[in-house]
Amino acid sequence: MSTMRAIVIDATGSPDVLHLSEIARPITVNAEFLVKVVAASVNPIDAKSRAGAGVAAAFGAFPVVLGNDFSGHVVESPYTSHPIKVGDEVYGMTMVPRFGGTYAEYVAVPATCIAKKPTSLSHVEAAAVPLAALTAWGAVVDVAKAHEGQRILIHAGSGGVGHFAIQFANYFGARVITTGSTRNTGWLRDLGASQVIDHTLSRFEDVTSDLDVVIDLVGNLTEETATRSLGVLKPGGLIVSVPSGAWPTMAEDAAAAGVRATGYKVPADGATLSVISRLLESGDIRVFVDQVFDLDQAAEAHTALETGHTRGKIVLTVSPG
Repeated sequence: MSTMRAIVIDATGSPDVLHLSEIARPITVNAEFLVKVVAASVNPIDAKSRAGAGVAAAFGAFPVVLGNDFSGHVVESPYTSHPIKVGDEVYGMTMVPRFGGTYAEYVAVPATCIAKKPTSLSHVEAAAVPLAALTAWGAVVDVAKAHEGQRILIHAGSGGVGHFAIQFANYFGARVITTGSTRNTGWLRDLGASQVIDHTLSRFEDVTSDLDVVIDLVGNLTEETATRSLGVLKPGGLIVSVPSGAWPTMAEDAAAAGVRATGYKVPADGATLSVISRLLESGDIRVFVDQVFDLDQAAEAHTALETGHTRGKIVLTVSPG
């Protein structure tokens, strides 16, 4: 079989540019796996890139397949003695547009970007993990060094990255404060937040201060959230701003406020994903899938994501599990 079904775009634009097509199946080279994709998740970077921002500047020739996360079955392994074998259930992420996207029946994935799927998760649940969980781990664990006694504010705690960030920070002993809407207050507490600031009722800077770290998952695109966050940090505190292009003056603004600031870009790290897998298997961390769409409903999935009201993740079912 030399072709496969995939959702492609022939130009950037609204969700309507996403459409089903038959394209060439990827060919593996070097230490790559070929994976039959059962499910793929939808992330904000997909929607930004589809609209012409995000990574769209690096698009080569169209059509382009979006999607970074996947869960599925190994069809080809790079070599016989590799611990991950043909037929194994795996999950991971790839990096669009350097590699083909996961809104497709098959994806070629470097061996460093893949891990065995936790047996406790369905393919739909597993597909919702890699990009969001690795981003949260990088920001909270690798950069912020979450630990006991630390006070961390996580903006947009109910989102894909946010709901993992709360759990990781809580797991490593930090006191977690998060922002969210009224309907998510109880759920965010269940995830491990000790204080939930309902952004529909209060401005976070009016009810918290003297924080060690802010994990900014909003940027300045909504009510100057990033800039306002500088005022709730203690002198020398740290803000980790994740959204790309959402705060061009970050370094200057942070320096003027006497605090530290950094962005964060997630790598497709299968080794760290394997660590996260153990936390998922033990039940210390859990993933929440809000909505599931069929592959040919990718446009509807993007529309749902762009409402900004998703709790956890949105996932596409690509092939039978």
